Amino acid sequence: MNSYLQVQNLTRRVGDKTLFSDLCFSIGEGQKVGLIAKNGTGKSTLLNILGGTDQADEGQVVYRNGLRVGYLEQTPNYPLDLTVIEACFWHGNETTNLIREYETCMASESQEGLQSILDRMEVFKAWDYETRAKTILSQLFITEFDKPLAQLSGGQLKRVALANTLIMEPDLLILDEPTNHLDLQMIEWLENYLSRSNMTLLMVTHDRYFLDRICSVILEMDDETIYTYHGNYAYYLEQRAQRLEVARAEVARATNLYRTELEWMRRMPQARGHKARYREEAFYELEKRAHRHLEEQQVKLETKSTYIGSKIFEAEYVSKAFGDRIILKDFYYNFSRYEKLGIVGANGTGKSTFVKMLLGLVKPDSGRFIIGETVRFGYYSQDGMQFDEQMKVIDAVRKTAEYIDLGGGRRLSAMQFLQHFMFSPLQQQNYIYKLSGGEKRRLYLCTVLMQSPNFLVLDEPTNDLDIPSLQILEQYLHDFRGCVIIVSHDRYFMDKVVDHLFVFNGNGDVKDFPGNYTQYRSLTPDPSPRRGESSQKTQNNQKTQNNQNIQNASNTQRERKRKLSFREKQEFEALGKEIDQLEQEKADIEAALSSGTLSTQEIIDMSKRLPVVNELLDEKSMRWLELSEIE
Repeated sequence: MNSYLQVQNLTRRVGDKTLFSDLCFSIGEGQKVGLIAKNGTGKSTLLNILGGTDQADEGQVVYRNGLRVGYLEQTPNYPLDLTVIEACFWHGNETTNLIREYETCMASESQEGLQSILDRMEVFKAWDYETRAKTILSQLFITEFDKPLAQLSGGQLKRVALANTLIMEPDLLILDEPTNHLDLQMIEWLENYLSRSNMTLLMVTHDRYFLDRICSVILEMDDETIYTYHGNYAYYLEQRAQRLEVARAEVARATNLYRTELEWMRRMPQARGHKARYREEAFYELEKRAHRHLEEQQVKLETKSTYIGSKIFEAEYVSKAFGDRIILKDFYYNFSRYEKLGIVGANGTGKSTFVKMLLGLVKPDSGRFIIGETVRFGYYSQDGMQFDEQMKVIDAVRKTAEYIDLGGGRRLSAMQFLQHFMFSPLQQQNYIYKLSGGEKRRLYLCTVLMQSPNFLVLDEPTNDLDIPSLQILEQYLHDFRGCVIIVSHDRYFMDKVVDHLFVFNGNGDVKDFPGNYTQYRSLTPDPSPRRGESSQKTQNNQKTQNNQNIQNASNTQRERKRKLSFREKQEFEALGKEIDQLEQEKADIEAALSSGTLSTQEIIDMSKRLPVVNELLDEKSMRWLELSEIE
């Protein structure tokens, strides 16, 4: 395998904090590599160094000669007065630089070196660069090529930046959180594109389905170093559990030996011979190993939510439009106690607007929301994070509450609560401006949850959160005794948390689907546009097909309606209990596989059992749905 990239002894510090030290790894031709690490450990900094926008303190990055590298930054930055197509020429790359060189040469009197430029134009396929740009933009549903960037949403701007990177047809593609701000349709398009491509890839993403389906190598940054796993995300979880088990055993052995050596140190006189000094030096190295902290989060956070009555909210024939763009049209829904609802749909279909109308932040054009008297909202929004950057982390949380009520006379201090969300006592004394983007998001989430709401409304809570944070949030929401509405493009997260969906199809069309996202997608066709088809035509065909599928399913259900027989009633009741048991078993297995406490044999056994449980759940849930439609 040809080596595309060699990272040699890379070290980076920020102030007195070491992000990583002596990192060494390589990426070979054709490999698709996922980089995993907790927020604040330097993932984006490492990618910036590899992408050439930052520098390491020590070490070097060596690319193969002539390698084309494309880099999608986490937050793309363009002059907003550019148009969409101009943005594709704005970031300098070999092809766009060559096009500028050609234009400069043609404008000169001598046109010196023109033949060499023409030859290179052929090699780099520069003549059809604009055509390629428009083709990829169209596949990403960006068709207004002369539209100013200032008029684009965050998701549209991310798609323009993605197109800009893909147009280059790089040998090595580096992506920093490519799914952030993309809707589900675009995430699945990109997933299919990268899976089929022969392009070599290095990416950071918190989307675990995306990671699992694309990457064949996982790099984990932990404890200022890096670990390599040759397999997908599921394989990484298994091997990481084994690594931590071995590391814990090593720390335990070092701790026992440290106690013995500590006694020797205390007994020895100050004047020591050469051998004693050697042993003393070894003692301090042993002390480091014994005090090594394996930061593996295994908490189950339960907070007391305030009482919520049986009346939650009722949407009474709500309509809302912005000009010609219809968000809701005579929408009616009665929300039930303890519902956990996911909202999905393309960007611009009105998901966030619906949430803001529910919270009273946006007024409907007609109709109304009737909110129960006991409802106490906790709202996490995409743009609601506001902190005094000069405050310390602990002070920002104490400003919300000094203590968090767990119920039953138990409570947590603000410091203890922050530790549940992986803020160490040392990090709690940091100023907020020193936190990474993901750490700030995690802090914002803490301030929302600690207010003891009974109705959580979370708008894109997974953006910028690392995987350990997502696992803690998933467990919290699973145990939450209240109502939940989540707007998210994270399919794995939605599958873990919600029990039914609102699907926003645009033009005021909102469908209520009784299941999670994977179940919904299994009943809808692939949304990826075909090469050569216009994106608008594909989108319209997709909507027509989706509506036809739903209508056919509804007709089938209506045709089946009849009375349940005595035996069917017994089967229906038994299925409910079996499904509950299987869901609990599934949750227990997933929690155990993520815990890092299993032996190798336990991991193997549970990995074999999980697909069996999933298959049984699908089978019994489908049968339960069939019987539930019979009167």
